[in-house]
Amino acid sequence: MSRARWAVLILALIGTLLSVWRLEGARAGIEITHMQAGSTPATVYRMPGAAPAPVVVIAHGFAGSRELMEGFALTFARAGYIAVSYDLLGHGRNPVPMSGDVTVISGTTQVLMDELGRVSDAALALPGADGRLALLGHSMASDIVVRQAIADPRVVAVIGVSMFSLAVTPTAPRDLLVIAGGWETRLAQEAEKALKLADPAASLGQTVGDPGTGTGRRAVLVPGVEHASVLYSPVTLREARDWLNLSFGRDGVGEVPARGGWIALMLASVVALGWPLAGALRRFRAEVPPLRLPPGRFMAAVLLPALSVPLLLWPVDTHFLPVLVADYLAVHFALYGVMALALVAGFGGLRRGGVLALALALVVAAYGIGLFGGLTDRYLAAFHPFAGRLPIVLAMALGAVPFMLADGVLTEGGLAPLWRGVTVRGMALASLGLAVALDFEGLFFLIIILPIILLFFVLFGTVGGWIGRATWRPAAAGVGLGVFLAWALGVTFPLFAA
Repeated sequence: MSRARWAVLILALIGTLLSVWRLEGARAGIEITHMQAGSTPATVYRMPGAAPAPVVVIAHGFAGSRELMEGFALTFARAGYIAVSYDLLGHGRNPVPMSGDVTVISGTTQVLMDELGRVSDAALALPGADGRLALLGHSMASDIVVRQAIADPRVVAVIGVSMFSLAVTPTAPRDLLVIAGGWETRLAQEAEKALKLADPAASLGQTVGDPGTGTGRRAVLVPGVEHASVLYSPVTLREARDWLNLSFGRDGVGEVPARGGWIALMLASVVALGWPLAGALRRFRAEVPPLRLPPGRFMAAVLLPALSVPLLLWPVDTHFLPVLVADYLAVHFALYGVMALALVAGFGGLRRGGVLALALALVVAAYGIGLFGGLTDRYLAAFHPFAGRLPIVLAMALGAVPFMLADGVLTEGGLAPLWRGVTVRGMALASLGLAVALDFEGLFFLIIILPIILLFFVLFGTVGGWIGRATWRPAAAGVGLGVFLAWALGVTFPLFAA
């Protein structure tokens, strides 16, 4: 490898190790144990030997997991509370799918409320719990915790992060704090609306009523963050902790973990490791670079699948997996990839990858699933699934592998001009957007997945380009990243049983 690649390797390793050290430091001294509330997996955070304290049950949003909410759990534990974070039905390592009608409160919402009630029962039965309870929910779960707090008289305080709930009234739920990110325009309006229900003259940042008696209400706008990063802002964590202190009449403090920056450094360092990895694979370079299609044929191979696949699948029932919209995405990817590859082959632009390309693809997949996935699973989101999700990952791979192989071929493994790479990936995202537009009700949840795919293209599309330029083997990056993408989506989509 060149000196530059060695330098990046050393810096990336330092960045990875430093961030892991700091993230582990945020957990140091806290007793972290696991429990089951029926079939629901949960994690308990508390300070060893602490006096009896209130319990705070923490619920993540759609397609999340308890790892995503660990900043709250660590903050509350250091302040002397018992924090219990759990995987909602169908999410993370919870093997039981969500169920019910998502369009009515008595359907999926009630099912999730019932689960929250069971988790609350188990949490209050923990040694050291003093019988008082608070609930925190993000995004989708904010409505669940609001409704459950209204139904459960044991709940003293509620914190809704990125909240939207039609159940909020001028007096319910008790002691409600609403937190929204500064870039969440609509949800910021919802936060202010919830505050003004209690006091029409109030404005964001004010506290009205009397926290501790059940009449308190506050709405806060956290500057410079959006729907995900609001979870990591120290402002968010301090506001949540201080609200609990007001509601429970406590003065717990402790360090607020600044995890967001370290997680970003960790992920950036892991991505940067892809460049020296690509340099190490240069010895396996093909004899000739990938073929380049003429502009007209290239555009045909990109536009025809992008426009035709959503139209072809529009009238087709693609429900065959117990996962929300993942089955459609698998079919869309498969048809898109096969069609694009067939067009490329018809234009004479496809070469055999060979056994060596597949072996290199395994290296790429191991890098993504093993290294990136392992660190993600520890500090960010559930990435290593229980066995029941493996068939879903395999089904996703049947679509994601040809899709990403077509991406690798059309971008020439990163050797194509920038405009071609942008066109290939932009049209792939536009194709999914067209599918949502054609069936908004049925494919609504794809909107949530689109930013994940965009981020995948930005981060690991870059890594794929490094590997493709080093090896001249588009199949190495295409197949490897296809397996990685299938894994990432297969463990992210919530399980759902109609």
